[in-house]
Amino acid sequence: MAEFILHHYDTSPFSEKPRVMFGVKGLAWRSVIQPVIMPKPELVPLTGGYRRIPVMQVGADIYCDTQVILAEIEARAPAPKLARGGDWAVNIWADRLFFQATVAVVFGVIGDQVPKAFIADREKLSGRPFDMAAMKAAALPMKAQWRVHAGWIEDGLADGDFLGGSTPSLADIAAYMNVWWLSAAARSQADELLVSFPRVDAWRGRMRAIGHGKRSEMTGAEALKVARDCEPAPGPAHDAADPLGLSPGDLVSVAADDYGRDAIAGHLVALTPQRVVIARDTEDLGRLHVHFPRVGYLIARV
Repeated sequence: MAEFILHHYDTSPFSEKPRVMFGVKGLAWRSVIQPVIMPKPELVPLTGGYRRIPVMQVGADIYCDTQVILAEIEARAPAPKLARGGDWAVNIWADRLFFQATVAVVFGVIGDQVPKAFIADREKLSGRPFDMAAMKAAALPMKAQWRVHAGWIEDGLADGDFLGGSTPSLADIAAYMNVWWLSAAARSQADELLVSFPRVDAWRGRMRAIGHGKRSEMTGAEALKVARDCEPAPGPAHDAADPLGLSPGDLVSVAADDYGRDAIAGHLVALTPQRVVIARDTEDLGRLHVHFPRVGYLIARV
């Protein structure tokens, strides 16, 4: 089987999700450390301009956003099964509502330590000011919001060591991202907010103990060579009933609907109920298939 190549950086909260999934499944994977801020000259040639982290690569197939990354890992390594019941809905909750509360709490604590270059980069990414004063003002009410989310995890752990019961599930991985990030960025704050939630505190330790599987390092140049030397796998079956009315071969653009809205253009390979796949023909790397999830992304005919 082709190697999993994860383009990430170690402090990236969203990257912790696939890293933990690799750990639960006991998988080997290659780690390509990408810059925290732009430019990212060994990432954007793969994605066509998408700059958010993480990105996963398998040969000449490129997976953008953790929704589709986790789904692809689950499909390629189905045991143990992690996506159960409403886990994908939990994943969206963790990515959006819970994450926004975590952002406010984290930067309310560490805001004065953030480099100016990081602030400028994130302003370009989000399209709005990175208002540190506003974040500090929001920190207190968002701590209260954060505890609501943590309380839901506490309730979910009433009947087992994990949200999935006796073993971890995708819901555990998704929810843990926010607890992990706050614990890594501002440990004393995380400990304070979890003081009333002993089950979450113990679960945090169990999740951390899972580890990240079998990681080995790879350079960005090596990852680009892998893409250059491979052909994309055949795409999934196209959903002819999709309401957008698009057909394989149509020139389309795909863009996130929240932040980092750079539109990525390519020829449609397939739409499914869960993902969109586009083909990009590049001079340096040949043909690449770039995969995005449907939820959180807008697709338009070019």
